Amino acid sequence: MGHFSSMFSGLARSLSIKKGKNNHGNSDARDAAEAMAKEAKKNDMILRSSGIVNVDGSNNFASVFSKRGQKGMNQDCCIVWEEFGCQEDMMFCGIFDGHGPWGHFVAKRIRETMPPSLLCSWQETLAQTSLDPDLDLELDKKGHRFNIWKHSYIKTCAAIDQELERHRRIDSVYSGTTALSIVRQGDLIFVANVGDSRAVLATTSEDGSLVPVQLTVDFKPSLPQEAERIIQSNGRVFCLDDEPGVQRVWQPDGETPGLAMSRAFGDYCVKGFGLISVPEVTQRNITSRDQFVVLATDGVWDVVSNQEAVQIVGSTADRAKSAKRLVECAVHAWKRKRRGIAMDDISAICLFFHSSPLSDPQQVHPISIATPK
Repeated sequence: MGHFSSMFSGLARSLSIKKGKNNHGNSDARDAAEAMAKEAKKNDMILRSSGIVNVDGSNNFASVFSKRGQKGMNQDCCIVWEEFGCQEDMMFCGIFDGHGPWGHFVAKRIRETMPPSLLCSWQETLAQTSLDPDLDLELDKKGHRFNIWKHSYIKTCAAIDQELERHRRIDSVYSGTTALSIVRQGDLIFVANVGDSRAVLATTSEDGSLVPVQLTVDFKPSLPQEAERIIQSNGRVFCLDDEPGVQRVWQPDGETPGLAMSRAFGDYCVKGFGLISVPEVTQRNITSRDQFVVLATDGVWDVVSNQEAVQIVGSTADRAKSAKRLVECAVHAWKRKRRGIAMDDISAICLFFHSSPLSDPQQVHPISIATPK
């Protein structure tokens, strides 16, 4: 795969030089990124379904599981890409929660377009900064790396949302998806969140117990800053009579769409009324105390607390079954806590940061697919 990395890096570094000479730079970069995605899939570096990713020599171990709820087709989907962009120290994890009549198509579309688009933006930004005499990439300051990823994510999310609106075969006027993703690069993780899925880190306290650290904000209309933006854009935020406490986003006039999140891709019926697809991007330095991070859709967090989630995952002896066990616990919690309410789709990714302990009984395979019950 080395030739793909060299090809893409060289192409990206030439983008800013070629700017103004032709308009094919972005297309060429996208083609290179998609070529790398195909190569990664061929070499079992990409997982798009329930299962595990455990590549020999990697510090990462990812467990993925998704279960359809009681509302029809499963509109959740996930992706894990080891050696992201042919970089041995990088990994991409993304989880997407669709909604609306075309939600499953929207979620899958964003899952497919976000990783290669992000690679393009990242490489272009690296190329531009490397040609800037005022910047010294050799220092590779963590703050500088964060600014590169933040800029790349914001640019990517704007581009793929615009592309989705122009898509001829997906009607996303009243449908959309959330998107939560993490890029691990060495000892840093960069988290980008659009919507109300959540990332929770498990770290070890002084007494050896697992402590949850919430890495993202659930972007719901009930947040004061989100509600203010929507109202200033002439959108409306209120609860239905039969859903007290559940704030939703509505058009200025009419009874649609009633979104329970304040940020999403798609949903163009309210994009002019305060709904945005701008991600919140943060970073964290991974320490020896940090054990794993859980990315999950709201189907988990509606019924499972952060502390419960890290305890469930941390107490699962077989890491390969950690995401499945978390999802199954959420299913039982739905039946117990929300009787009479149709269960949501439930999906989770558990990304472990350190080598598996010798006592871990899981078998080492490049990719092992688990079939949901």
